[in-house]
Amino acid sequence: MPEATLVKTRIQGGVWEGILTCKTEGTPEIAATHLGKPLKTVVLEPDPQSAGVWSVKVAIPPELLADGVQTFVIAEADSGTVLNSFAIVTGEPLEDDIRGELDLLRAELDLLKRAFRRHCAETM
Repeated sequence: MPEATLVKTRIQGGVWEGILTCKTEGTPEIAATHLGKPLKTVVLEPDPQSAGVWSVKVAIPPELLADGVQTFVIAEADSGTVLNSFAIVTGEPLEDDIRGELDLLRAELDLLKRAFRRHCAETM
């Protein structure tokens, strides 16, 4: 499936939805996985108004949701080329959450900027 693109449109009601555009004829073969295990909840529907455009729906099995970050990957079935992915964060706030790390880095950068400015002002 060369030159295929998959764009997320939304997640609603436990279903990830997107639009797949590809230049091959016939039904494209895509697979969704979680922790390397295939999901059997992928549905492809052709767009009746546009050739090569497909609606993609991936139902998120509730039994896969657990505390932490759960990552799902959607790829071409034959080549394994990743077309899109999504992550769901559940449970207690994660201490190692990237947002928390970014806040800490910003605070450290502000501290370094103040120290550098003070140093420059004192040495002039």
